[in-house]
Amino acid sequence: MLTREDHPSPTEPSTWGFTASTGLPFTHQTIVDAHFRACIEPYRNLLNQAGIRPGMRVLDAGCCGGDFLPWLAELTGPHGRVSAIDLAEEHVTRATERVRSWHLPCPVDIRQGSITQLPYPDDSFDAVWCSNTVELLTDDELRAALREMRRITRPGGLVAIKDVDGYSFAARPGDPYLFTDLFRTAGATPGYAQQVLRTRDLYQWMRETGLHSIRQHTTLIEHFAPFTTDVRSYYAPAFAELAAQAKKLGLTSPDWDTLLDPAHPNSPFNHPDGYVCEGNTLAVGTA
Repeated sequence: MLTREDHPSPTEPSTWGFTASTGLPFTHQTIVDAHFRACIEPYRNLLNQAGIRPGMRVLDAGCCGGDFLPWLAELTGPHGRVSAIDLAEEHVTRATERVRSWHLPCPVDIRQGSITQLPYPDDSFDAVWCSNTVELLTDDELRAALREMRRITRPGGLVAIKDVDGYSFAARPGDPYLFTDLFRTAGATPGYAQQVLRTRDLYQWMRETGLHSIRQHTTLIEHFAPFTTDVRSYYAPAFAELAAQAKKLGLTSPDWDTLLDPAHPNSPFNHPDGYVCEGNTLAVGTA
């Protein structure tokens, strides 16, 4: 993640909630853990498509509390090595404690720092994995982060980025244009919403940074009633936060009031035909 000093003053309602010590939205461990549990199977499938192989040296760039580290260690195996970096001190502390208790099959080292200024020598890694992190970067910071990922990746190595696609949010019952209206309005000014809408353009950003042989696809992650506890634990508060931002922006659909209150009888989380959806884009380039 970027440094707190690097992040500009918000020009939109960017106190979106669930901030960690960095002040960045949707980075608090509670919401990150809930998101991971709600999407665990598609997240694993996306990581498996990144191209990480046994024996690789891999960096988890923006590791948060370390949820992906066991899977990365499993993919690299006993002859590989995994490193991880995150801006938030509390994330690094938690990831370090968890790694000590997991007894992973390969060495794992974790440090605090920014992905816009990675503290590693050139050509240090065979692959970089970066999940749900570049949505937090301004355009200039994204360019800097991609240049850094390319710099530390050996020639022929991989840079894999997975992130949320703002165009894919949906909830039923509800107005099919509800989230489109929110992100169109909020994304009119620089900030978090605009950055989440940038995800499907990652292939262009990667190409402009000098990566090549880029492949990209977007996966829909769909959940249907009756929802599991994990799905409800993430999407109910997350969608309530989006509804709160919509209200701040003056959007008046009554569906926002419904999403603000997960106990509402017409909420997707209480409706027999309830449905929630998000999209995740995986973009992989070669250094």
